[in-house]
Amino acid sequence: MGTSLINPIAFSIGPLEVHWYGLILGLGALMGLLLIIREGRRYGIPQEFFMDLLLFGVPSAIIAARIYYVAFRWPDYKDHWVDVFKIWQGGIAIYGALIGAIICAVIYTRYKGYNFWRIADICGPGLLIGQAIGRWGNFVNQEAYGGPTDEAFLRGNLHLPDFIVNQMNVNGVYHHPTFLYESIWNLVGILVLMFFRRRHFVRAGEIFMGYFIWYGIGRFFIEALRTDSLTFDGPAWLVSLVNGLWSPMTWFGFQQGAIEPGYGNIRVSQLLSLVLIIVAIVFIIVRRKTKKNLEHYSDPIVSTRVASSEPVPDHHDHTAPHHGAAKTEAEHSEKPQVERKE
Repeated sequence: MGTSLINPIAFSIGPLEVHWYGLILGLGALMGLLLIIREGRRYGIPQEFFMDLLLFGVPSAIIAARIYYVAFRWPDYKDHWVDVFKIWQGGIAIYGALIGAIICAVIYTRYKGYNFWRIADICGPGLLIGQAIGRWGNFVNQEAYGGPTDEAFLRGNLHLPDFIVNQMNVNGVYHHPTFLYESIWNLVGILVLMFFRRRHFVRAGEIFMGYFIWYGIGRFFIEALRTDSLTFDGPAWLVSLVNGLWSPMTWFGFQQGAIEPGYGNIRVSQLLSLVLIIVAIVFIIVRRKTKKNLEHYSDPIVSTRVASSEPVPDHHDHTAPHHGAAKTEAEHSEKPQVERKE
């Protein structure tokens, strides 16, 4: 049976070819931004702040994502330097993008006088929706798919529509649509984070940590299905540990995708997912036990830069009433002064 492919080029403007991959990533970033802006309004944070954060964050994320990918695929690029810049062909790593975006966010939020953890909490669900949509760029490029499966599983077990099943037919072999698995997992994660952020017991930074926990769990199990994972050489005990933790997936009929020979025996994203899950959980526990008066997610968010720029009352301004005059007026007021209790 032949392979039915989607044209990766959406349209052309003269010699300029606009790829679906870029459009889909842009749509994901836009939808994430809208969700973040909506939540930011509850705290009085201007939308321009988040728009500027996106403006700086997206290039930082793309550059870091490409560096991350190329670093683990260096043998493929060391003799073809021009290919390093062809990001429209795919080959960017989400964890690399997160590293770049977080570094940019830390610098920008501090420059604007905001607490990084408070802003990161607001951005958590937006990151997930951006990733959920962005994975469809991999679908169009026919990349980041899983190991071989059969058509009956895709149509009969998963009940997928024809356009997905046909796109998962790569050179006559059907593959697991791992892009779809991760996209659905992320969409559910958005609902989970949005539910918890309305709970009063949630402290500052914990929604962002919840993002890493949720995404890390899904990525750990989905990553092993893929056949294009970035890998490295690790000790045998670590390989056994990772495979053992993943083994429950075999109960549902899944098998690990093959790892390309010559690159390594441990999937980088799997190991990094485990590390992030552990770090996030430890972060929440230790921070709650060691930091007193920890802010809640629902507490107001105030920029120290804005607060410090507020005008200081001029006590020499003769147009304002003096303290003595104010006191005299209060003493002669016909209404009794009632002590206010809060």
